[in-house]
Amino acid sequence: MTFLDVRGLTVRTAEGRVLVDDLSFTVSGGERLGLIGESGSGKSLTTLALLGLLPSGMTATGSVELAGTQIVGATERALTSVRGRDAAVVFQEPLTALDPLMRVGRQIAEPLARRRGLRGAALRDAVGDMLAQVRLPEPERVSHAFPHEISGGQRQRVALAMALACDPGLLIADEPTTALDVSVQAEMLDLLDTLVRERGMAVIFVSHDLAVVARVTDRALVMKDGRAVETGTVHDLVRSPRAEYTKSLVAGARRLEAALDLRSPR
Repeated sequence: MTFLDVRGLTVRTAEGRVLVDDLSFTVSGGERLGLIGESGSGKSLTTLALLGLLPSGMTATGSVELAGTQIVGATERALTSVRGRDAAVVFQEPLTALDPLMRVGRQIAEPLARRRGLRGAALRDAVGDMLAQVRLPEPERVSHAFPHEISGGQRQRVALAMALACDPGLLIADEPTTALDVSVQAEMLDLLDTLVRERGMAVIFVSHDLAVVARVTDRALVMKDGRAVETGTVHDLVRSPRAEYTKSLVAGARRLEAALDLRSPR
C-alpha cells in the first residue's frame, strides 16, 4: 500500500529559480527509500517539502500525498496534524531541532502529551521508555540535562526518540549521522535499522554517501541539480549503475565498503 505519493514536485525560490524539478516517487508502507546526491542536489529541500517545512520564500507545486493528506497547499492546521503522527523527521544537527533552554525529558514529553494524551506518572514512564529504546545510558541524568550538556551522539538519539514518540508511519532521516564520528555513526545506523524494523515503519534516508544508504535502505533515488538521475534497488545501483553520476557515487562507496560494511539487499 502506498504511504507517500509524490508527483511532479517542484520547489522554487521567490525569484522563480527551480531548486527541485518535477520529482516523482512513491514510498510504500514499511519500505525504505534512500535519497542520495551531493550537497545542493535538492534532496534536503525535497524532504522539507514533504512536511510543508520549506523556508520562507520558497514554494512547492505538484502533489505530495502523505497517508491520504495532500501536503502541497495544505493549511498549517492540517500540516500540524500530520507532523509527528504520520511522518516525523530527524535532522543532521540535532542542536537545530532541540530547544537549548528546555531539558531533554520535557522535549520528549511534549509530543507524548500532545499526541497520546499522557500525563503524570504515565508520561514520565513513557519518556523513560523512549530514552531506553534509543539506548541512552543513564536515562535519568539525560532526561534532566539540557542539550548542550550531552554529547552529539546522545543529542541525535534524543532527536530520534522525539521523532519516534508518536509512532509515525514514516521516518525521514536527513543526514542523521554525518556530524558523528565513524564509530558513533555505525552505532546510530544499527540503532535506526533495528528500531525501524521492529516498528515496521517506512523510511526516507537522505545522504550523500551510497555506502551509508545501503546499510539501511532497500531502494534509492539518485538526485543531481534538483532532478532524479536514476532510481532502483540498492543492489542494482551498486552492481549496475547506468548514469555517469551514479557510477561516480558507486566508485566512492566501494572505497568505503570495508569500513562501512556495505551490504547486499536483505
